[in-house]
Amino acid sequence: MLLELNDENIQEASLIELMKKAGELCLEHEGIPNDDESTEVSLSFVTKEEIREINHQYRDKDAVTDVLSFPQYESQEEMLAEEYLCMGDVMICPEKAAEQAEEYGHSYEREMVYLMVHSMFHLLGYDHMTEEDKQEMREKEEAVMEEMGITR
Repeated sequence: MLLELNDENIQEASLIELMKKAGELCLEHEGIPNDDESTEVSLSFVTKEEIREINHQYRDKDAVTDVLSFPQYESQEEMLAEEYLCMGDVMICPEKAAEQAEEYGHSYEREMVYLMVHSMFHLLGYDHMTEEDKQEMREKEEAVMEEMGITR
């Protein structure tokens, strides 16, 4: 999987590599090709102000959030029909992630990797609008985090 990064607010290379590995595992778990030749995800790190503005503009929610995902495809079937997958855009707010890591009592690294995993499953068509959907998505997220060796 190719991670297309923005130049602003860049994170440490080791964290980016962990996030990329987590994204690749999400794809692998879903049976989606994940080499740098066929799959791309755009990843941006944004400030609280930027993510609040984007959240307001696209979701009509005037609030800071930790992550926003903008999938390119409606379904995995649609994805599999493509030769080259531009999965979509992920925007993570490192400031909010740091606050949440402290609040939840785990590392910043764990929070950032989790937000990447969470976003990847959104790009793959999962959501958490119903309790059943939320449970299915959480199980998938936890399986990837466990395989990465990054647990709570």
